[in-house]
Amino acid sequence: MSLSQLDPELLEQTQYQPPRRYDVILHNDDFTPMDFVVELLMKYFRQPIDKATEIMLLIHTEGQAICGTYYKEIAETKVSQVSQHARNEGYPLLASMQPERQ
Repeated sequence: MSLSQLDPELLEQTQYQPPRRYDVILHNDDFTPMDFVVELLMKYFRQPIDKATEIMLLIHTEGQAICGTYYKEIAETKVSQVSQHARNEGYPLLASMQPERQ
């Protein structure tokens, strides 16, 4: 069946919905060094050092900060990579994701 064979009213009602995006969030703790967080932000979120430092300070002062916004599978990968890297280095850094704030 081609688009020309579909009901024109149905076509008007059907709207394209882009895939949902997710914010990746890092949470403050009392054990993970600030320089380690800056390194993670540079490595996994491709932030330049000045922006990585700014985000790290937000995490430290506000308790958490959004590090990037991605499609679901990419956000899940970022959370996994950051969490695994932190655990491998012996730090309890928490990464999470939530639907993008509109």
